[in-house]
Amino acid sequence: MKKHNFYAGPSILSQYTIKNTADAILDFAGTGLSVLEVSHRSKEFQAVMDEAMALVKELLDVPQGYSVLFLGGGASMQFCMVPFNLLRKKAAYLETGTWATNAIKEARLFGEVDVVASSKDANFTFIPKDYTVPADADYFHFTTNNTIYGTEMRFDPDMNTRLVADMSSDIFSRPVDVSKYDLIYAGAQKNLAPAGVTIVIVRDEALGHVDRPIPTMLDYRTHVKKGSMFNTPPVLPIYSALQTLRYYKELGGVKELEKMDLAKAARLYDAIDSSRMFEGTVTDPADRSIMNVCFVMTPEYKELEKDFIDFTATKGIVGIKGHRSRVPRIALQCTAYGKRGSARRSHERI
Repeated sequence: MKKHNFYAGPSILSQYTIKNTADAILDFAGTGLSVLEVSHRSKEFQAVMDEAMALVKELLDVPQGYSVLFLGGGASMQFCMVPFNLLRKKAAYLETGTWATNAIKEARLFGEVDVVASSKDANFTFIPKDYTVPADADYFHFTTNNTIYGTEMRFDPDMNTRLVADMSSDIFSRPVDVSKYDLIYAGAQKNLAPAGVTIVIVRDEALGHVDRPIPTMLDYRTHVKKGSMFNTPPVLPIYSALQTLRYYKELGGVKELEKMDLAKAARLYDAIDSSRMFEGTVTDPADRSIMNVCFVMTPEYKELEKDFIDFTATKGIVGIKGHRSRVPRIALQCTAYGKRGSARRSHERI
């Protein structure tokens, strides 16, 4: 039976990415070696890294003065690397979900953290809007898409403070004004590649201004200088990321991907809003994620929750139950698209 994958991440990849990666596992770039064993110092893999970095810059229209890095440790490593490198006295954070909370916890190890607003009391079902970011904050950090709770900030805040964003689960789903940011990071397993690599886009001039000593591996400047090759990079996820980036370009780039995302999400929200059995967990359309469409059974049908999950399994639907704290959920998580209208990623689901 054909499977329809709704897991939030690691998420389903396009057949383009899977096939090309599988081929490279057998024979990478005609070397007679697998990409699993090829030297990351070889000219063939250096070409992969160079093209992947260039495509990130092209697709997101990254301006001059920024470096693109491919690092290990996941987005959670960035929770500490960001303040380690950027927090001098005080940073501002917006608390909108589990990952934002974790980022705040790590930042407090390095300096003062001003949580300018939080939706925790409402179980993170909305994005706070009325808040003030201190003028003396070194940066303002926020999580653009909250996978567990189904909220999303689909805009780049307009403020004097430099921005830092965790875009793990919605990067490449909309155009971004990168010039407003000191740093953007994203775990690749949501929208790009298998788990194991994290994309970082960092403004070069933002680095080198903290007084504390930074361990070599946690200093962004190390990786900028060495082109993400200071230590052995995760070659397989990077190679897969390159295939997805190529595919994004083939599909028309980020603007076209956004159109596809919006259309598919609208169909889902329309179906949920018109249903007696289901209700969305995020009521304000302005806050609703187009990556994760979260919903629950209405109170009168609550007892049928297990029956519903069991029924979806008989139709080849997997991962719809969602996070253990949010049941069920349609997770329109990744933006890697198949060429036909099969249930493959956010634009193709249903």
